[in-house]
Amino acid sequence: MPLSSAFRPSVRHTDLGSDFYNIVAPAVFPHHILRHRNQRWAARVGLDTLSDEEWIAHFGRFEPLPGSIPEPLALRYHGHQFRSYNPHLGDGRGFLFAQLHDLRDGRLLDLATKGSGQTPWSRHADGRLTLKGGVREVLATEMLEALGVETSKSFSLVETGEELHRGDEPSPTRSSVLVRLSHSHIRIGTFQRFLYLDQADNIRKLLDYTIRTYMPECWRDDEAARATAFLEEVCARVARMGAQWMAAGFVHGVLNTDNINVTGESFDYGPWRFIPVYEPGFTAAYFDETGLYAFGRQPDALLWNLFRLAECLLVIAPQADLERSLATFEPALHREFSSSLLRRLGLQSEGPEPDGLLARAFWTFLHDSKAPFEQTMFDWYGGLHSATRAARSPSAEFYAHPTFGAVFAAFQGFHAEPGARLDHAYFTRPTPCSMLIDEVEAIWDSIARSDDWSKFTQKLSGIATMAEAYGITT
Repeated sequence: MPLSSAFRPSVRHTDLGSDFYNIVAPAVFPHHILRHRNQRWAARVGLDTLSDEEWIAHFGRFEPLPGSIPEPLALRYHGHQFRSYNPHLGDGRGFLFAQLHDLRDGRLLDLATKGSGQTPWSRHADGRLTLKGGVREVLATEMLEALGVETSKSFSLVETGEELHRGDEPSPTRSSVLVRLSHSHIRIGTFQRFLYLDQADNIRKLLDYTIRTYMPECWRDDEAARATAFLEEVCARVARMGAQWMAAGFVHGVLNTDNINVTGESFDYGPWRFIPVYEPGFTAAYFDETGLYAFGRQPDALLWNLFRLAECLLVIAPQADLERSLATFEPALHREFSSSLLRRLGLQSEGPEPDGLLARAFWTFLHDSKAPFEQTMFDWYGGLHSATRAARSPSAEFYAHPTFGAVFAAFQGFHAEPGARLDHAYFTRPTPCSMLIDEVEAIWDSIARSDDWSKFTQKLSGIATMAEAYGITT
């Protein structure tokens, strides 16, 4: 079946040249079983008319999409991993497969892989992805999107028929290849690589490419002004991302500089978790022994990473100017957190002071009461409009906690968003859709033991219903 006439391919990343990537070949897999096809986003980029066979040809065997990148590109980057610099990174089990445009807003998007085979950056690893890892990434991105987080999309998941051996899970285990749809794969670590190599011209080239491609509003004729405007914009976008994680109760788990996209879109999900209750020290990765990337430390981790980006721009702009750009992060984080929390609660903004007062009161209540995080967000969606519903909640007893009085008082001045769907059937349920680790493990256990995908399908259906109730649609 021919591609939709609306499909708009691109080869924009190739303009950067060979200093930025390696041309690679995809792995040849023994089998291709389609496990997830994101038809919602396929329609938004003009790929919804593909048959399943054609889908597997492009996203399992990686036959090029017409008019897009002719050969896969393994992107080059470095990064700090748990604050230790690693100059041996790069796309070790993935590549940029294609670029294309969002048909709604015209944005340039990437289709990139995870588990597609070895590259020059594999460092003796097999370049593969476990099926469990692929399933977990689908679940993370679908849930985050439904909660209003700007995230990459799990576009395709294909089981590939190989047996993989991993030290941190039962082996052998099944294999897969994932394709993610994302707004750029330019990372802080992409800039760091050229600082490490002392290639100031390539830092300038990357800066100008990124501004022209992803944030043209930051263009300034003066080069130093361009760099500081860019850094300030990245600070704003990364602050928004961090605030959205916090309001979603999400712990990314591995906030290394190679995992921070300069467009401020969350991506690359390994040991992620959602918190059951507000706990600043809650960690997602078993190997994060010091809690460096714990839930409550995520904003600090993001700012530390932004300082590393600023270091790369010192070859272009004065330190004092870059420091002024970095100083915009904290106020942006506070603004974005209030906005993200209001979106989660389905409430209109009443201005910086009342918004901030409600956010502080709500956060204090969650911290002190240890009320179930997602249940509380669900119960009070719509603010006081949902007071009767909250009184029937399994968590109703928590709302007698002394600190909830300040929340109730703060709610008095707020109104539900005009588009809030408080009459949606989702809000007649006693409990919300959630994604705690026990649920994730139960979904995987059914797949691993008996190839039963029903819990996976049911969870995705439940997330879709939640997204509809919250007005999150493609």
